Amino acid sequence: MTSVTVDPSGKFLTLTTTGSVRRYHAIWLRDNARDPETRDPGNGQRLIALRDIPDNIRISGANLSGTALQVSFLPEGKTLVYDLEWLAVNTYDGTPSRQRGWTAPGIEIWDARLMGEIPVGDFSALSQDSGALQGWLERVNRYGFGKVLNGPVAPGALFKIVDLFGYVRETNYGRHFDVRTEVNPTNLAFTGLGLQAHTDNPYRDPAPTVQVLYCLESSAAGGENMVVDGFAAARRLRDENEAYFNVLADYCARFEFAGEKGVCLTSRRPIIELAPDGELIAARFNNRSMAAVTDVPFDQMATYYDAYRRFGEIIDDETMEVTFRLNPGEAFVVDNTRVLHARKGYSGQGTRWLQGCYADIDGLRSTYDAMCREQKQKAAE
Repeated sequence: MTSVTVDPSGKFLTLTTTGSVRRYHAIWLRDNARDPETRDPGNGQRLIALRDIPDNIRISGANLSGTALQVSFLPEGKTLVYDLEWLAVNTYDGTPSRQRGWTAPGIEIWDARLMGEIPVGDFSALSQDSGALQGWLERVNRYGFGKVLNGPVAPGALFKIVDLFGYVRETNYGRHFDVRTEVNPTNLAFTGLGLQAHTDNPYRDPAPTVQVLYCLESSAAGGENMVVDGFAAARRLRDENEAYFNVLADYCARFEFAGEKGVCLTSRRPIIELAPDGELIAARFNNRSMAAVTDVPFDQMATYYDAYRRFGEIIDDETMEVTFRLNPGEAFVVDNTRVLHARKGYSGQGTRWLQGCYADIDGLRSTYDAMCREQKQKAAE
């Protein structure tokens, strides 16, 4: 049973159910109204600005009718209707305090124990079955990476992976890049050397948020791919030494790449990035592209380097990594704001040819969220 009371000031109302008390301000309710004068019925975009709402807005009355809440406002003299379920989902009263480094709902941090549960999708199923695609995208969102099997073995096939959820993000490397041994390479990624787990292109602003790597040839010994959950590494650092976690979150590192004529990319971002409320939103780690750190005060620099070293040791710990081999026609997709990727060294015998490209996580999340919304709407019909 739900009841509603309006504060005598009219500045907020209170919804009370068994074990729950939620308050909502008048200005918040009015700003989030769903009537056709406030929101476009087709696209849901707001049609008014905050300046169009009186600054002395107040609630003159409220009552419940089934699953709806009717609220009357003065001085506008409008009565608007709100869905109780929507209000419950979007409540902001009683938000618990959280330790720095908390992660959003739907994200699951992991370590090497995920080895047997790698998110995998079959290319044909993902291309033809919306249910299979939705399930795979959910796991990619949850774990920050996923594999695709049984794709076509043809140059440019990686674009078909991006087409499943978004759009290619073109860079100075073009729409895609080839990863294989080169003479006098501009980037260490194009050698047979092993690479420490890293996030790609931290020197860009903004950095690409999704990377796709697609295998076309793989007869060389070695070259296994590895992924490490940067969020899990950051949380482990926090739990071991909170001062180390804080110094990497509180000060910016600098990243730079100038390996090509006419290219000098720089950015200034923290290795561990938090939202203002402490949510863990990004991890950046790329020793090859780290420029001189100049934003850390003198009395914190030694601690910063101790923290940076320890974070790298955690990332290098085999108990943190999931390892797999890509065979021709296989690919993996990685959330470049969270999951670090690496590869073991490979021999000069045989061949190893991967193609890579970048995309953006908002497209991937949008595709998944839209599928979930459509599924929910169909279930309600």
